[in-house]
Amino acid sequence: MLLPCRFYLPALALTGLAYAINGSVTDYAPLVNQPCPNVTTTPLLRVFTPKNQTLHPREADYVNTRLTTVIPNEWKNWLGDGSAIGYNLTAVNNNVSFPKIGIALSGGGYRAALYGAGVLTALDARNQSSKAAGTGGLLQVVSYLSALSGGSWLTGSLYANDFPIIKDLVHGNGGNLTGWLLDLPLATPDGDNVLSKLNQHWYGSILWSVVAKGATGIDTSLTDPWSRMISYHFLNQTTRNNFFTNDSAHGAGQLWSDVPQIPSWQQHLVPFPIIQADSRPVDSNLTTLLSPSSVVYEMTPMEWGSWDPQLSAMMNMSYAGTNLNNGQPDNDTACVTRFDDTGYMMGTSASLFNQILDRVHNVIVGFDGGSSKSILLLLSRQLAKLRTRAEDVANWPNPFYNLAGKANFQDLNSKWLELIDGSSNDENIPIGQLFVKAREMDVVVAVDASSDITNHWPNGTSPFRSAARITSLLQSSHQPFPPIPGSREDFISTGLNMRPTFFGCFPTRNPPEYPMLIYIPNSPPLNGDNPVSNTPTFQLDYTPKLTQLFLDQVHANVVGGFVPNTTSPDPNFGKCLQCAAIDRMRYHANPPLARSDFCTQCFNQYCFDPDNLTSSSELPGRKYVFVDPDPHGLSALSHFLSQGEVGIILGFICVALVIAAICAFLCVSPDFLKFEF
Repeated sequence: MLLPCRFYLPALALTGLAYAINGSVTDYAPLVNQPCPNVTTTPLLRVFTPKNQTLHPREADYVNTRLTTVIPNEWKNWLGDGSAIGYNLTAVNNNVSFPKIGIALSGGGYRAALYGAGVLTALDARNQSSKAAGTGGLLQVVSYLSALSGGSWLTGSLYANDFPIIKDLVHGNGGNLTGWLLDLPLATPDGDNVLSKLNQHWYGSILWSVVAKGATGIDTSLTDPWSRMISYHFLNQTTRNNFFTNDSAHGAGQLWSDVPQIPSWQQHLVPFPIIQADSRPVDSNLTTLLSPSSVVYEMTPMEWGSWDPQLSAMMNMSYAGTNLNNGQPDNDTACVTRFDDTGYMMGTSASLFNQILDRVHNVIVGFDGGSSKSILLLLSRQLAKLRTRAEDVANWPNPFYNLAGKANFQDLNSKWLELIDGSSNDENIPIGQLFVKAREMDVVVAVDASSDITNHWPNGTSPFRSAARITSLLQSSHQPFPPIPGSREDFISTGLNMRPTFFGCFPTRNPPEYPMLIYIPNSPPLNGDNPVSNTPTFQLDYTPKLTQLFLDQVHANVVGGFVPNTTSPDPNFGKCLQCAAIDRMRYHANPPLARSDFCTQCFNQYCFDPDNLTSSSELPGRKYVFVDPDPHGLSALSHFLSQGEVGIILGFICVALVIAAICAFLCVSPDFLKFEF
């Protein structure tokens, strides 16, 4: 039977330790009633139109400085003089600029975080095997890194830990990095028994963080404990030894706006990061797929807001959480700071609870209909007690309330915004942020770990949706999308969802009318091995063995490209990737440079040509069904379910009880603050 909320109170009391040297879990709470800047001379908002888009001055300065002082040398480190791909880069005039490149990391839970990690290590010159294959080096010439949901967990982790190599980030380095600890389940780190002493202590810590935030008067929701759970794994200050203690803040209080303080940023060695979230129109209570017209938001270390024409405004990230009325705070001390907890940024981007609650009928992939209904029913009964504003979204105070000149903004008259998972409009790769005209992107690398079809593989839905949204709604604010297949069925029939593809290879104008799009989908091993990278989105723990095999398999696929009608890797794919990355530079020269014979051959193999379609039959010998390489480990979901559904139901009950307990604290009188932690 369901346990009462008081079940959690002793656990919360057990977390009552003194503030540790490394901070406290209560550092998650923002600061309210803070002094505001003089908005006459230092506005908190940047307001513009699609026609007069500009970047934040600090974004423009960072990106341009990196482009002019760091990236040219990295191109030379990667391509040398260009002779290997048929160019003579030493003869190119110094006034000819290198292409500006961005990488977009998709969502998909742990699967997306690990897939993105595997792709990045294959593109990282610090990985010697990647460098030898010719793919390693692309990461070093990238200007932007955008991410959403599970991809944002990887991104937040990279910047919170000063952008280390992926191996050290995921597995630890025996020193300052302890790794992601993915074998400790996200919602039940001490195992299935939610009543265990260690689980109870951990739930108490989660509650303590959220209660501290609620005590400031800022509404909390399911997103808050979710964000704290994510932080234990992807931020720093957490080790295997202190996971169930409060010896540190476990990432609480690490701010997204503080990213510019990390050493690698100071040296302009890393791309500019962007995290994406979608928005549900306030009071709509939508639990279905969002309309393309719903506003898409981005969060950078400088600001947050939207380039969508209906809003076209940005808020100072350091003062996120502040309510404004037509750009003005209520008074000189009505500002909020420290709202931009990095864990909360990642949690907001992955706040999919409105979708879970909507999918009562047979939608949780991997569970039969009866199990889905019973689990979601249990959740809905518990979550019904939560409502302070909207329990299934991330509640953000709206700084764009009553903003002059924005009559078409969907939430103009609301003092709160309801932000949700960045893929809620079916755009699971945050491509749009890289197509913003002001960012002047030449090349976009789309990393797709979506679970669109049977066995958790992508089918091109995300680029298809992004192309449609840009074409129908964003022509004034975003660059056009390159030609792609006309439907998701065409993505599958041409095999483009199962191998790397270059889109936009044949522009008809100079400068090109659209960026080059390099699509790298999660796909079965090209050599015919059993796949391990197509794990379910809701798999919340991975054994070390599965984690390493996952990364190895993705790395091998990325550096291997494909050879039509074989199961062999392409020894030239690294050079072909170089061809795609450098191609737009040809158009920067006057007159434009001719494409080399070698790159022309590469483009014949890897480019999408609407007049010469490929076939999925050219990819033989692939295996599509996931085979768990560690069936006795903690990640064996199918084995776990076969042992009985009681454990997993209790796991979901556990999450519900955690949130219900938060409600109990936040809904009682202020006397609850006297509780001795």
